[in-house]
Amino acid sequence: MIDEGCLGLPKDRGDERWQVEKILFGLGFERADMVRRPSEFSGGYQVRLNLAKVLVSEPNLLLLDEPTNYLDITSIRWLSRFLTAWNGELMLITHDRGFMDGLITHTLGIHRSRVRKIAGTTNKLYAQIIKEEEIHEKTRINDEKKRKEVEEFITRFRAKARLANLVQSRVKQLEKREKLQQLEQIKTLDFWFTHSAMPGKHILSAEDICFSYDAKPPYLIENFSITIGAHDRICVTGKNGKGKSTLLRLLAGDLRALTGELRTHPHVKPGYYAQTNAARLRDTFTVEEEILSACGDNDRQRARNICGAMIFEGDDALKPVSILSGGEKSRVMLGRIIAEPANLLLLDEPTNHLDMESCDALLAAVDSFEGAVVMVTHNETFLHALATRIIAFQDGKIIVHEGNYASFLEKIGWEDERADNEPTETKRADTEAIVNRKELRRIRSEMLTRRSKALKPLENDIHDTENAIMGADEKLSQQNDMLIAASHTGDGRRIADLSKEIHATKIEIDRLYGELERLTVQFEEESARFEREIDLLGQESRFDTD
Repeated sequence: MIDEGCLGLPKDRGDERWQVEKILFGLGFERADMVRRPSEFSGGYQVRLNLAKVLVSEPNLLLLDEPTNYLDITSIRWLSRFLTAWNGELMLITHDRGFMDGLITHTLGIHRSRVRKIAGTTNKLYAQIIKEEEIHEKTRINDEKKRKEVEEFITRFRAKARLANLVQSRVKQLEKREKLQQLEQIKTLDFWFTHSAMPGKHILSAEDICFSYDAKPPYLIENFSITIGAHDRICVTGKNGKGKSTLLRLLAGDLRALTGELRTHPHVKPGYYAQTNAARLRDTFTVEEEILSACGDNDRQRARNICGAMIFEGDDALKPVSILSGGEKSRVMLGRIIAEPANLLLLDEPTNHLDMESCDALLAAVDSFEGAVVMVTHNETFLHALATRIIAFQDGKIIVHEGNYASFLEKIGWEDERADNEPTETKRADTEAIVNRKELRRIRSEMLTRRSKALKPLENDIHDTENAIMGADEKLSQQNDMLIAASHTGDGRRIADLSKEIHATKIEIDRLYGELERLTVQFEEESARFEREIDLLGQESRFDTD
């Protein structure tokens, strides 16, 4: 495998095998893996190997599409540190909001078939989208009100010959006015888990349970004990292949412990989401039939409501399972779980295959669930938001930490990162380089903020001037309409007054156009000056992520 990884090295550095080993170890490979053939590894580890080849190739632009797929938490944290220290441009696609926001300087979002770019994190992007759509809706309502008033004027005076010019002017005004459409409701995952009452204080307890798949030592799960309260939030995390899913299967009763005792409350009603459960879906069933089969009351309308909550609306609920994507099958499995009340949720990496909005909906649903939750996850957003207790697989054992994820990091931490804290000169140099790059990012971020603040008044002035021109044009149109009306009645004084007003309005319009041109030139010059400064910073630091 090490030879395969070295294929990614630049030609002039083909002998630096240690660089490849360093990255492979960071991505979760072990020393013994170095001599194995790539074909011997699972698909997930082959993806890691390909990622390692890309990282050692020293490109000046990294394009990473869901790089955290198949990575465990320690590998994700290592990759985050690597990319933070990496000296180059990065474009990243990921549904892990915490991972993304910890790395990026800008966000590209696809919303309503439009791509937009903003400086800042996903939170800033979503806040801006919400604000823009609120403004759009208020503008649309106001526009509809004005349009209705104009239509009423046309209907009222259409038959009066002496006002024909005024009516025709309104008709033209109506034709020119763009009609804003009401924004369509975006389909998003929106659901909650139904709670079944639990009379007891504790829902499940395990005492000294041991398990291995070949029924003999060494055990994958050894002398594990825990008591789960009726409202606990327990997150299970750690390296892959150490037994996290196996532990969840033991707690769910899907596997039987070799030794020890597992006791459950007689009123326990579990909802179990396993990574392998999607394979148990029946290909010949439709989405509706799968969810209906999980409904104890056989209520078809309720099943259709759950389909809708899982974004299978209308005919989508009649799709056969065989044609669904991995993400759609995950939503069907979640639909099956919420079809019946539960007081214990056992969720094994439920965010796999879910997009960012669906992950947000799942986080909200789990957070509001009144029962107990045991979740296997590598997503640090979920760990920080949910966990009141941590089960960590590391140091060759299972650690039960009584506290949240932040206290786990502070008091225990991850073993690989503890090793990274050894005070060697090389690591000190690496740390200084990271600090310097972070400082450059900070300086560059401040420069972008300064540019935004400097240009914002000019943008506002340009916007105000454009509005003023539109208002003056509308005023001129009204004055011309009144002049025509006055000419029909032969009102000489009115005609003279309106002629003066029209002349003054035209002068004002010319002045506004001149002001608009001046502001536009100033804006372009200021913007170009800031761009030159930012480019210069990128050239001097060799670190430009704009």
